[in-house]
Amino acid sequence: MSTASTRLPEGRYGRSSDQRADRKLRIAGSVLGAALLALIGYFAYHYVAQNEISAEVITFQASGDAVKVHLEVRKDAGASGYCTVRSQSADGAEVGRADFRFSGSATRIDKVVTLRTTAQGTTAELLGCHAD
Repeated sequence: MSTASTRLPEGRYGRSSDQRADRKLRIAGSVLGAALLALIGYFAYHYVAQNEISAEVITFQASGDAVKVHLEVRKDAGASGYCTVRSQSADGAEVGRADFRFSGSATRIDKVVTLRTTAQGTTAELLGCHAD
């Protein structure tokens, strides 16, 4: 007795449609993956390369109608720009916001700035810095 084979003979009928679909999906996935990596790289480069000014709040001292904020700013030698600082009251309401400008050839600036408030401020928060 012989056993009947259930497989098709090799190479006689070409590739199955499943194999062709798998190949197209692999190509489409590779193209989309490469495009996504390129997009992430583009945004990462612009975030790092275009950020010429960075700063942090070292300390702050609140009084009745003002908050004195000690800022440390790091920037490129020729860069000029501004940093935005805000203060909030104990209940979370914003009581003051101002932009402080920085320019010059120094790459590191330590400065105490005074933020005028409409009520007693309890915080000093650096919202961000931007180059001109």
